[in-house]
Amino acid sequence: MQQGIGMTSQRTRARLIQRLEEAGIHNLDVLAVMRRLPRHLFVDEALASRAYEESALPIGHGQTISQPYTVARMTEALLAPGSPDTVLEIGTGSGFQTAVLASLVRRVYSVERVADLLERARHAMRRLELRNVRLRHGDGALGWPEYAPFGAIMVTAAPAGIPRVLVDQLTMGGCMVLPIGHSERQVLVRVLRTETGYVHEILEPVTFVPLLGGVA
Repeated sequence: MQQGIGMTSQRTRARLIQRLEEAGIHNLDVLAVMRRLPRHLFVDEALASRAYEESALPIGHGQTISQPYTVARMTEALLAPGSPDTVLEIGTGSGFQTAVLASLVRRVYSVERVADLLERARHAMRRLELRNVRLRHGDGALGWPEYAPFGAIMVTAAPAGIPRVLVDQLTMGGCMVLPIGHSERQVLVRVLRTETGYVHEILEPVTFVPLLGGVA
């Protein structure tokens, strides 16, 4: 059931979009996708009534589905330099951010280190008939070099600093949005690849789980 009733109704989604606009999200395409996508499909049924709250929710394995503002903000920041053709996502998680990206670009490649989360995300993609997503169980810290370069990269967990291995998988002029820092102090940054390396700008304070290597 994608439309939902009660707390997952269109009226509830409309209130969420109003809150996103008031918080400073202006990209109309991002807002339209956030309104349309059934976020309740990406959380446990017991939490479905909270799916459109402005809060992060647990999805198991010590991971969360990011709060709607964070998803919208990162997506808007990624698209601001220009709409990329392909996006690499590091950290599939619930798959909600993946679905948002897949609704806005031609193809999304997404890497998740936790096999159980990846399978749940794969199921959600099938339910939504999103066929422009390629998922991989692997170490996201390494990126996905076989399909590089990417027009943009989004990282949904926080490394200590900007990973050069991921910068090198961007097209020249490509954009990466990611949180960096340690648990007590993290910031969201936007990175642009240049001929001589990269430049970056700090967007705002955030809180994310750390980016871990390996697989589980």
